[in-house]
Amino acid sequence: MGCAAWPLLVRGAEAGARAPLRSGQIGTGHAHASGKMQAMRSLPADWEVVGVVEADVARRGRWENKPPYDGLRWMTEEELLAAPGVRAVAIETEVKDLLSTGLRAVRAGKHIHLDKPAGESLPQFRELLAEAGRRGLTVQMGYMFRYNPGFQLLYQFLRDGWLGRVLSIEALMSKRSGLEARQSLLPYRGGVMFELGCHVIDAVVRVLGKPQAVRAHGRSHGTDGLLDDQLAVLEYPGAVATVRSSVVEHYGEQRRHFTVVGEEGTIEIRPLDAPVARVTLGRERPGFKKGTQEIKLPRLPRYDGEFLDLSRVIRGEKKFEFSPAHDLAVQETVLRASGMSVD
Repeated sequence: MGCAAWPLLVRGAEAGARAPLRSGQIGTGHAHASGKMQAMRSLPADWEVVGVVEADVARRGRWENKPPYDGLRWMTEEELLAAPGVRAVAIETEVKDLLSTGLRAVRAGKHIHLDKPAGESLPQFRELLAEAGRRGLTVQMGYMFRYNPGFQLLYQFLRDGWLGRVLSIEALMSKRSGLEARQSLLPYRGGVMFELGCHVIDAVVRVLGKPQAVRAHGRSHGTDGLLDDQLAVLEYPGAVATVRSSVVEHYGEQRRHFTVVGEEGTIEIRPLDAPVARVTLGRERPGFKKGTQEIKLPRLPRYDGEFLDLSRVIRGEKKFEFSPAHDLAVQETVLRASGMSVD
């Protein structure tokens, strides 16, 4: 019912005969790096990828002849940032290097797609956003549910006022990680909430804004000391949100969910990657009945929406929906929810 009631980005829409934007990628160390490159290369009407940067020789050797990097030119960072016509760069380094690399790209005059989370230093992230603002450049964060059809449906319901005043949000973002994945998280004090829970914290802040208070709880079930099972309680005037993230849960990916409870209706999105929305409304709405209904939504390529949107923003076809103030509020909340310092 009502499956056309929310805005979805349409693949390749409005491309016409326009030239694609020139882009590149710095780093292959981020967990999402190959997926982001695949997304750009799958959208040739929007993006022309001129090359990729990877200073780590061993890491480059693992990727250079494999999809989605096969056939690309490998460049130095200086070569990519100086390449004629490059408008945007995807920053896909290890998390510890995201902010410093992103700042260099912005200072070179490039719009950036900055993968998540936005480092461990809130002041450094604030500096990056301020520099981009002074130069009129877009910083797009890589939170993967921003363009997800289930979340798009939720945001449309909120814009239309169909849920009424929001009372609570419950979010779960978990998976089961092996030894190698655990070791990659050990350098980061914030554990799994910092690396994984941040995706749904972005959505909580979009719905309710910056919380008044955040209470962080974390446990380590392994011998390595990694905070592998975490819970954060985000407090608001008249509302509360709980976010749980774990990498020790079998079938955690299938249980991922995001539930918004309002005075006049509820939406539960579960699972998140192949979204199904269970909607309960207090009264009939256009295209939706009173009571509970289940809506199966299209499963779109995870990252395509990000790069379709960034293309349109750079071309001036639309305004970017995510302000620097929003991204700062998200990052501060991520750090607090991970038990980390914001100073």
